[in-house]
Amino acid sequence: MRFGTLRGRFVLVSPDGRALDVASASGGALPAQARAALSRWDEVLSWAATADWSAATGVTDAELGPPVPDPRQVFAVALNYRPHAAEAGFVAPDEPLVFTKFPSCLTGPVTTVRLPEGNVDWEIEVVAVIGRGGHRIPRSAAWDAIAGLTCGQDLSERLTQLRGAPAQFALGKSFPGFGPTGPVAVTPDAFPDRDDIGFSSRLTSGTASEILQSGRTSEMIFPIDDLVARLSAICTLLPGDLIFTGTPGGVGNRRTPPRFLRPGETLTSRLDIVGELRQTFVA
Repeated sequence: MRFGTLRGRFVLVSPDGRALDVASASGGALPAQARAALSRWDEVLSWAATADWSAATGVTDAELGPPVPDPRQVFAVALNYRPHAAEAGFVAPDEPLVFTKFPSCLTGPVTTVRLPEGNVDWEIEVVAVIGRGGHRIPRSAAWDAIAGLTCGQDLSERLTQLRGAPAQFALGKSFPGFGPTGPVAVTPDAFPDRDDIGFSSRLTSGTASEILQSGRTSEMIFPIDDLVARLSAICTLLPGDLIFTGTPGGVGNRRTPPRFLRPGETLTSRLDIVGELRQTFVA
C-alpha cells in the first residue's frame, strides 16, 4: 500500500497515480491528517483492504506533500554505511550515531530549494515512517512498528554543520527545504525484500547529468529493524515519527576537490518501488 498527503490531507495513492482521500472515502470514520491516521494504523489497514476507489482522482508527484508533514520526532543516523564512514575518515561505529533534523525543514517530493550561504551537500536516505511505534520494541517486532518507507534527502550545509566542537549537526541539516521526503510512503510488505532495497541519486546541470550516490539497504551497518529496536530502547517512537537511516558513500564534501550544489542544478533521488524526489536549487 502507498500513502501520502495531498493538500495536507491523508491519502492512499495507487501505482497508476490516483489519490484516494481517506477521511472522505471512509465517510469520516478515519482522520484527515496523516499523524492522526498513523495513530490508528490497524484501522487504516483494515479499511484500505476493501476501500472503494471510485472517488479517487489523478495526482502528480508535484502535487503531493511530505508523507508526514508534522512528525513529533525526526531521528537521523550518521555513518550507517561503511563506504561513507571511510570517506569521512572514520571507522565504522559500534553503536548508531544519532542526531535530528528539525521538522520545519521537511517538504514534499518536488520542490525548489533556496541555497543558503555556505556549502550545501546531498545525502540520499531511506526514511522509515513509524506507525504503531512503542517503547522498548524488540528487534523481532520492529517491522510491525513501521507503517512505511519513503525516500528522503538529508541536505546539509557543511560549514554550519561542522562549526564548533562538538559540531552543529542538527542546525546544519535543518535549513528550509533541507528535508524533502516522498513522493509516497510504501508499506514494508510491498517490497520484494524489505531488507534489500535499491536507491540512487543524480545531479543535472544544464545538459550534463551525473550519478552521485547509489546503494542498497542490505549494506547498512545497522539495518532498519535494528535501528527501531535501538532507538525505542530509549525513546518512545510515536506514530508519524521519521527515521532517516543514513547515506552511502559519494557525498560532495569528501570529493577531491569538494563539490557542492549550485543554483540552477536539479537533484533527483530515487528509491525502488517508492519513486522519485526532485529538488531544483536557486540562489
